[in-house]
Amino acid sequence: MTSLDLAQERTYRLTQYAHGGGCACKIPPGELESVVAGLAGSQQAAAEDLLVGLDDGDDAAAVRISADTAVVSTADFFTPVVDHAYDWGRIAAANALSDVYAMGARPVVAVNLLSWPREVLPFELAKEVLRGGADIGRQAGCPVAGGHSVDDPEPKYGMAVTGTCAPESLLRNDAGRAGLPLSLTKPLGIGVLNSRHKATGEVFDEAVATMTTLNAGAAADAVAAGITCATDVTGFGLLGHLFKMVRASGVSAIVDSAAVPYLDGAREALRDGYVSGGTRRNLDWIRPHTDLSAVSEQESLLLADAQTSGGLLVAGEVPGAPVVGELVPQAEHLITVR
Repeated sequence: MTSLDLAQERTYRLTQYAHGGGCACKIPPGELESVVAGLAGSQQAAAEDLLVGLDDGDDAAAVRISADTAVVSTADFFTPVVDHAYDWGRIAAANALSDVYAMGARPVVAVNLLSWPREVLPFELAKEVLRGGADIGRQAGCPVAGGHSVDDPEPKYGMAVTGTCAPESLLRNDAGRAGLPLSLTKPLGIGVLNSRHKATGEVFDEAVATMTTLNAGAAADAVAAGITCATDVTGFGLLGHLFKMVRASGVSAIVDSAAVPYLDGAREALRDGYVSGGTRRNLDWIRPHTDLSAVSEQESLLLADAQTSGGLLVAGEVPGAPVVGELVPQAEHLITVR
């Protein structure tokens, strides 16, 4: 970090210029589904080559353009999740790329999406945000070519990303089958640690490292293993994204809470009350469909914790990733936590 960066970070705490942070500021899943509910069928009927659209709330859209190629497209942006501008850029870019990896695709081009309060925050900070995004793009082998910006009361940053894959290699959230194990490729706890950072300014290096780690390797391993069902774990938390997977696949899931990994300090942040409104809304959304009787309310909140640039939840075994549960035939509860 340069001396200029240090001076800016001391003067401007980016998380204080937004009402929420990262994927925790997403529109609640129940409200979002009610908005898009009438659009899904009409979109599918209009494009026979649309492989994945609005129907099941998957991570990105996928369209077949030839017998051996599908184009995968996504957009993702959010308010600052950390105070350091360069790190925020890296995190937001990794998070946007994750939607493409979660579909089993390779990103080929990205464009920036930037909202900036130009009369409040200096453009030197915006430059650092964009530099962080560009560096993650280079790491992913994905050119970042232009984009769009607007003057906005709150800073926001992300990317629209386009990728490609073979149609038969597509990972989707409706392809789960009973009997498959569930693997999780990154630890949870990002949400509560980010909430603590926003409130106190404490920096959690492990959380930043986790959020800036690309899901490229995990996605490649899943495709190589012949896995067809996956999603990434972001703003709706582990339980929220798992709920969407099992609902779309027509199965249920059992989660082994003792097998779920967490970042250092996550339980302490939860204990001290650093829980976002987004996390509480996630838990309220899945509660009617989930048997949580075997775990505490605190444990349930961690499992619903709103992640930013989290890992992949894969229906299958991924090398190096813990197995945190399994898919089972559809039962009374779509999810049972043990």
